[in-house]
Amino acid sequence: MSVEEQGSVRMSHVGLAVSDLETSIRFYCDGLGFKHGPRFEAGDEVAGLSEVDPPAQMTSQYLTKEGFRLELLGWERPAVHGHPSRHRNQLGLTHLSFEVDDVEATEDRLLGLGGVPIDGARIRLDRDPAAITVIFLADPDGTRIELLQRHSS
Repeated sequence: MSVEEQGSVRMSHVGLAVSDLETSIRFYCDGLGFKHGPRFEAGDEVAGLSEVDPPAQMTSQYLTKEGFRLELLGWERPAVHGHPSRHRNQLGLTHLSFEVDDVEATEDRLLGLGGVPIDGARIRLDRDPAAITVIFLADPDGTRIELLQRHSS
């Protein structure tokens, strides 16, 4: 049975576990223009769904931008652990990409909000129909952020 026969499928959101919820909210809202959406507190009732052992305590903060929803997950218990992808050929989510008008100004703003520069992760490509500049940096928890600026010809 095809997707069309079963009904529509729509994108809902992308979830990111973060170590400091308020720092991440500032980074994504003040740095990238996301707006606050719903916020939920959850406990042991989400442990199985979240594949964590109880006791569980988590705050979910949705952020929205141009129809895209990002869910930041602030885990009080069990605490967050592990490391986000450091390479674009690593299995799983490798980065979030944002097209910007001024790549350097956006990078400076994000670095001031806890972003981390990545040495050597910037390039200008002169391609038809327009050149682009791409810079990668990391959010406060290490999730890779791509900033892409298209230059007028």
